[in-house]
Amino acid sequence: MKKPHLIVIGIGPGSSEDITPAAIKAIKDSDAVIGYKYYFQFITSFLRPETECIDTGMKREKARAQQAFELAEQGKTVCVISSGDAGIYGMAPLVYEMKRERGSDVEIEVLPGISAFQKAASLLGAPIGHDFCVISLSDLMTPWERIERRIRAAAMADFVTAVYNPKSEGRYWQLYRLKEIFMEERSPETPVGFVRQAGREEETVTVTTLQAFNPEDVDMFTVVLIGNSQSYEWKGKFITPRGYYREAVKEAAGIGQEIMINSFRTIEKELKDKEIPLDRKWALLHAIHTTADFEMENVLHVDDAAVETLHKVLSEGAVRTIVTDVTMAASGIRKGALERMGIEVRCYLSDERAVALAKEKGITRTQAGIRLAAAEHPEALYVFGNAPTALMELCELIRKGKAQPCGIIAAPVGFVHVCESKHMVKPFIEIPKLIVEGRKGGSNLAATLVNAILTFDDAAQLKPGRDV
Repeated sequence: MKKPHLIVIGIGPGSSEDITPAAIKAIKDSDAVIGYKYYFQFITSFLRPETECIDTGMKREKARAQQAFELAEQGKTVCVISSGDAGIYGMAPLVYEMKRERGSDVEIEVLPGISAFQKAASLLGAPIGHDFCVISLSDLMTPWERIERRIRAAAMADFVTAVYNPKSEGRYWQLYRLKEIFMEERSPETPVGFVRQAGREEETVTVTTLQAFNPEDVDMFTVVLIGNSQSYEWKGKFITPRGYYREAVKEAAGIGQEIMINSFRTIEKELKDKEIPLDRKWALLHAIHTTADFEMENVLHVDDAAVETLHKVLSEGAVRTIVTDVTMAASGIRKGALERMGIEVRCYLSDERAVALAKEKGITRTQAGIRLAAAEHPEALYVFGNAPTALMELCELIRKGKAQPCGIIAAPVGFVHVCESKHMVKPFIEIPKLIVEGRKGGSNLAATLVNAILTFDDAAQLKPGRDV
């Protein structure tokens, strides 16, 4: 009598081409094959006529394992089949546990198979090129609270994540919750791929983004893969780089830009309000990045569509001039962006005419500079990061019809006339405005708000700093 032998094999995701030669040999050599009845259609061609086939329905795993041991203990070579890999949500763990429980001397052999997430990954491109994890949403034997902790840990740890058992007739909401958690930790543009019936005739392959991903497009025969912070879509393929081209990418994009991108992602995760419009969010991310002050969420006022409107005005050439109250604000505006868009920055603070006018009229040089600017560039974008008197001067010139700025950034800083100057600019509702409320502000803050306007076309991709 030959030695009792029980072989647990993975037959792959559902195509005969994806079954390993070792698995095929085990099926051919077995006296009996046991498995879920749906899977037998994929191995029929490998069965010998005399092989005993025992197929059962769903949720009969323990019964199948018990039958396998009973046959093996009679001296037969028994093959237990699982889809994909037998060790990944398959029969192998159950078989070993039952061997321990029975105290059986049956020899166990496990033959690996191609898992559904591996097959799906190959069809999507190369999404699991770096650290990844696999999570099942089935809560039949695992409490949902534990599953949710695992989802959050994977999202926070930046793992590429494969999702098994994403939906069923009774589990309709869990995938929505998974998406919600990942949206808290990942960029909306993170690639998501899902494959239905991988390796089978009904196979469909889809690449989308985390934001656009619709759980209603998924069923129990689907595997979902969510990218990490480095993943990207290219020509319809979903790719997660291993890092071989990292240095080339850093050199092309600039180390400064890479740091800024990572900083923006960190800030976005820590925002209290994650549902703010992209227009305001882009300005807010710049403001917090420059100041490291999350109080900006409360004090930065952005008129509806102000950033988008001003970007359009400047990028289309309707206005080619930015006027700042002081030179420090001017120096913080990115030169690369200005050159790219053909925009000139003017500051009249040191203009001899402003010096003379200030002495003659008994006003500050910044006030005098704004008077000169309004005469020469009444339609410019006006930027204030230091002098409340200059902002107040512009307000008077607007009221008198001597200035018609395309937009105003009001961020003077200090204790005297600062709050009043910002209140004075608010009634001009037809002028797009970005205002730092209260005493806070500064030239660096004013300049970064300009940079947000100049680069608004990068906002949707959350890729700041191309001109750094």
